[in-house]
Amino acid sequence: MTRIGIIGAGNIGGTLARGLIQRGYDVTISNSRGPETLGALIGELGPRATASTPEAAAAAGEFVIVTVPFQAYPSIPVAPLAGKVVLDTTNYYWESAGRIPDLEEARTTTSSLVQAHLSEARVVKAFNQINAGDILTDGSPAGSPNRRALATASDFDDAIQLVTALYDEFGYDTVNVGPLSESWRIERDQPAYVVRQNREELEANLDRAERLLAA
Repeated sequence: MTRIGIIGAGNIGGTLARGLIQRGYDVTISNSRGPETLGALIGELGPRATASTPEAAAAAGEFVIVTVPFQAYPSIPVAPLAGKVVLDTTNYYWESAGRIPDLEEARTTTSSLVQAHLSEARVVKAFNQINAGDILTDGSPAGSPNRRALATASDFDDAIQLVTALYDEFGYDTVNVGPLSESWRIERDQPAYVVRQNREELEANLDRAERLLAA
């Protein structure tokens, strides 16, 4: 796979675009305001990057990264993502998204909602539990002592395999949480969220996770 689509050009989207280009990928990146607003970012990223619309980025990518504010997930284009692996980096911040009862009452997960929206895609949780500023600086070669680990979750084995390979390219071990229904374990306010941890520490933090109803 050589061309990756990115929907969302904020801190995570821009950082992943830089990292992917450094690793030999071509990137089509988009935001909600239009490709004409991405000139400075494209100038920084160089000739392997193209600015486009979300629909075009979704169509262009052999796999696609969705990194938008969670409340914007219903705007993600559906048809061009059918049959593709979609990496979902979203996290639920009720302060900006508003209270969502199905999440507040622990009936579903953020990525399960994204999967329901993109019913013909294969959604996989990825890069949601690491600060954007750490993505390109905290990785290390495979086998390094105390190598940082990141978690992933999906209902599809090939999506897990893709993220595992991509994490390794970025310098991280992978822990598979299981299906999307378990992805709450790596969401906000859980022990595994945005802390540096190796594989063993991450596995322990996943075991310590508690799913609590909102107060």
